[in-house]
Amino acid sequence: MLLDAGESIKAVSEYLGHSDPGLTLKVYAHLMPSSRDRARKALGQALRLPQDPPR
Repeated sequence: MLLDAGESIKAVSEYLGHSDPGLTLKVYAHLMPSSRDRARKALGQALRLPQDPPR
């Protein structure tokens, strides 16, 4: 739930006592189904051209 809510993998790894965040991702990545949607939205916003100012 923490990963899906946007908590960092490093923080979750520390909470769980894992020495390597990679282990945490390997074990729990399948529980983050909305991460693709969040990533797509974030990239879309980052790549969007600035809007022209209103006239």
